[in-house]
Amino acid sequence: MINRRTLIAALAAAPALGTLGVAVGSTPASAADLYPSNTALYANPTLVEGVDYGRRYRRHLVDDQSPQDRTALIRTTVIAPHGGGIEGGTSELCLAVAGYHPADLAPTPAAGPVCDFWMFEGLRSSNNSALHVTSTHCDDTVARAMCAGSLNVLSLHGCTTAQAGVEAGARAVLVGGLNPTFRQYLMEEFAAAGIRAVTASGEEEIAGVSPENICNRSMLGMGAQLEMTTELRAAMFAPGKNTRTDRAANTLPLFWSFTAAVRTAIQRLEATQPVL
Repeated sequence: MINRRTLIAALAAAPALGTLGVAVGSTPASAADLYPSNTALYANPTLVEGVDYGRRYRRHLVDDQSPQDRTALIRTTVIAPHGGGIEGGTSELCLAVAGYHPADLAPTPAAGPVCDFWMFEGLRSSNNSALHVTSTHCDDTVARAMCAGSLNVLSLHGCTTAQAGVEAGARAVLVGGLNPTFRQYLMEEFAAAGIRAVTASGEEEIAGVSPENICNRSMLGMGAQLEMTTELRAAMFAPGKNTRTDRAANTLPLFWSFTAAVRTAIQRLEATQPVL
């Protein structure tokens, strides 16, 4: 019988393979970022946490002191590194995919299951893009600790159609990251939900194939990344309500169809994984 510590060590040592046709060691295209890391951003005395930016996370308590019963570990962490006003809609999706209604954090669905979550959010009325830190440079200590302690990480992002390589106006999601099984399940569930999904390729940050990318800093050394076009995210919220303050309470059916597809993919992935 393999003990839990041996199993975790073996999983953590699993190689991270670049499977999307992009060099794993390629240099991230982050020259446009004002800050080279989260640490550098937090150290800027002109920025005020709670005014310019915010951080939210939930790491669920696991308390197992009974020799007869076993409390299951949370296997998956959902993150939004560019939430709030940076890449609109990703904070709300992060909460919903993790199992919480974005308006009031009520468990949704009430019976669960839930995932751990972390997000960095731009809180300004404008110029939130200046707070963008590329995913390969995300060094927030809580984010890294949560990802390193999870079998799976799903990172949610926003992009333009030009960045996605699709036609103007397309409502599409690009599926990337180093976990091929996770990517497969996401693609299948999006197809079943009637949501256009494309396998991410090309530019490293869009494809999410660097081991340094926060989505791949899991216990397994691989995760998944979703890049959603502006048009797809806009269609998830009521017209005129696609703002940082209004989105959470004004979700449309597409928002919940997308959320359900992702949650089903996560549940399928977790069902294939060993008991911890």
